[in-house]
Amino acid sequence: MLLSSTVTLAAAAAEEKQEIKKKKPDEQHAPAQERFAGTTPPVFELGQIVIYGGASEQSSIGGQSISQSVVTAEDIHKSNCNTLDDALATTPGVEVANTGGSRNERLIFVRGFDRFQVPLYVDGVRIYLPADNRLDYGRFLTPDLAEIQIQKGYVSVLSGPGGMGGAINLVTRKPTRELEGELRTGVDVGNTGKVAAFTTSGSAGTKQENFYLLASGSFRNSDGWFLSRHYDPVTIGGGVVEDGGRRDFSNVRDWRANVKAGFTPNATDEYVISYTHQEGEKGAPYSVHEPVRGITSQPSGTTYQRNWNWPYWNIGTLAFNSNTAIGDESYIKSKVYYNSFDNLLSAYDDSKFGKRVTTRSFDSYYKDRALGFSLEGGTELIAMNTLKTALHFRRDVHNEQQLVAPGSSNPSPTIEPWQKTAEDTWSVAAEDTFHATDRLDFIGGVSYDTNKLSIAQEYNTGAGLYEYPRGGSSAVNWQFASIFRQSDISEFHASVSSRSRFPTLFERFSTRFGDALPNPDLRPERATNYELGWSGRPLKTLQVGGSIFYSDLTDVIQSYNVGGGKVQNQNVGDGRYYGVEIYGEWEALSNLTLGARYTYLKRQLIDPVRPGLRPIGTPDHSAYIYAEWLPREDLTVSPGIELYSSRWSTDRLENNFFQTKGFALVNLSMNYRPRENMSFDFGVRNILDTDYQLADGFPEPGRTFFLSTAITF
Repeated sequence: MLLSSTVTLAAAAAEEKQEIKKKKPDEQHAPAQERFAGTTPPVFELGQIVIYGGASEQSSIGGQSISQSVVTAEDIHKSNCNTLDDALATTPGVEVANTGGSRNERLIFVRGFDRFQVPLYVDGVRIYLPADNRLDYGRFLTPDLAEIQIQKGYVSVLSGPGGMGGAINLVTRKPTRELEGELRTGVDVGNTGKVAAFTTSGSAGTKQENFYLLASGSFRNSDGWFLSRHYDPVTIGGGVVEDGGRRDFSNVRDWRANVKAGFTPNATDEYVISYTHQEGEKGAPYSVHEPVRGITSQPSGTTYQRNWNWPYWNIGTLAFNSNTAIGDESYIKSKVYYNSFDNLLSAYDDSKFGKRVTTRSFDSYYKDRALGFSLEGGTELIAMNTLKTALHFRRDVHNEQQLVAPGSSNPSPTIEPWQKTAEDTWSVAAEDTFHATDRLDFIGGVSYDTNKLSIAQEYNTGAGLYEYPRGGSSAVNWQFASIFRQSDISEFHASVSSRSRFPTLFERFSTRFGDALPNPDLRPERATNYELGWSGRPLKTLQVGGSIFYSDLTDVIQSYNVGGGKVQNQNVGDGRYYGVEIYGEWEALSNLTLGARYTYLKRQLIDPVRPGLRPIGTPDHSAYIYAEWLPREDLTVSPGIELYSSRWSTDRLENNFFQTKGFALVNLSMNYRPRENMSFDFGVRNILDTDYQLADGFPEPGRTFFLSTAITF
């Protein structure tokens, strides 16, 4: 099984369409269940954002997928990828990065597009932070998921606003037997022999004739991971910020739980209530190249780093999903949800994380809420044509408050009143699929998105609580694709998709401590994505494929000098992303599979104010070479090599750019299955203990061993 399998609109989408319609929802995934004997759990179909085939199939809000990768539960477990960023690290067209700076968050780029331009979903419900959408992908656990979907370039307009450069969807599980369950536990050990992390996950469920119940969850705790033994401490300001060994302030603690109850009155209809909740807390490692209060002095021309941590970072989603068939050729689907996001960022006087008496110390509270719904309907007007429409609404409410110098007694701490921002987003979309022949499909889609602020409050000590002008924006999106199945083993696809994304509150209103002016009428960014691709099996034992892609970015949001020592975010930038993805897998022997993936990505950004602007976080070249060897039926050995060229990063003030060196990571994982319902995974990540960085000044983990066990029933 590939670590991530590349998927297109397979021939089965058309040629097996009538056969699929006759099956119950659970039976559609039977081949995968039989092959992996319980290691890959059935997915919650209503939580997916991709539809294959005709309108009356069991499906979810979303449309035809032109270029998609899927990471399965088996992929996650065998490589010990327990966080979202780690699970996607070797997916074609996807790059993992680190913001560095004070936030030290994990990033994911999809063909060069970042977290602002690639929406994240959990079971098809978008996770969106209206203040700044600075999602930390390291906070999302993966051990209890059924799969992760990654859409690249072409994202159906039916999926709602924001799919400018792709989409990522975390899909939970669904039970298929009267009683079933799984328990997994694992430990990571650093190159010093000390424990780096502990992870456990589990699920239990039941599937009855007309209903099902499921509960699942995962937990991960780490006192910090370990640097490479090749790491050399850096002296700055008469001190060393990081002396090696366990990485200072890299501690994290995360957990997530999901419960769902489904009613299935017949073979086509389904009604589900689900709740997902996750909580996290984390430290923030310092850059090893910049001074820190309490550790170093301050060399001339430098500034001290901030002393930040996150006592809590919590997300919850309550959702209702339904699918109702209307006759044999039509359906109506609905999704109603309520999101919550509670976050506390705490700043301290120095690296001791004790004193909080100066104005650089604060507690910043976020309380965000969202209420929304999605409706989708589809019908086969004629035998060769499928029409789908969708309506989306979402109200985001952001509340923030700051307590300055919380440990001060003279003067007393300053607490701001709660400030509220509320905005409504609507989207209406239509998509038509025309089956011109048994082997040729055409897909076209169009949508209209609109965004409007109803409340936009701000506070400062001079003006008190006041309101910004209430701006808004709108956008028309369109796309077209064709899929040609030359034969049962060869498929071509071509697509063009023009999608937009609305600016965040931070981009519209942040004054950046008095250096910027707000722009409530900031327009959406836009990308027009082009792609040509092919996948096939020229030999029975060989599968190959690839894509050529090009993205034209316009109205890119950049800071513009408006005079008087002030800047303002305006739609003045543009850019071009282009590249190639190639993958192949060869069954060299009955017990040996060899595979490789390669991505070339070139990003060009043009900023009229900053001619030296560099695209950060993504290498031009990345590759993954792997093998799967079965020396015996109950043992699988999987070595792999990750290769990356150099990439750019920036300092926390985004004034200077640094090029980090390319690197190679050698990994090994082994899976032993003494029984059908029991397995052991053992492996080593970064075998050569390579010292490498994704962001300048932020070294990554050295050699790490892992061992996990699983029992299913």
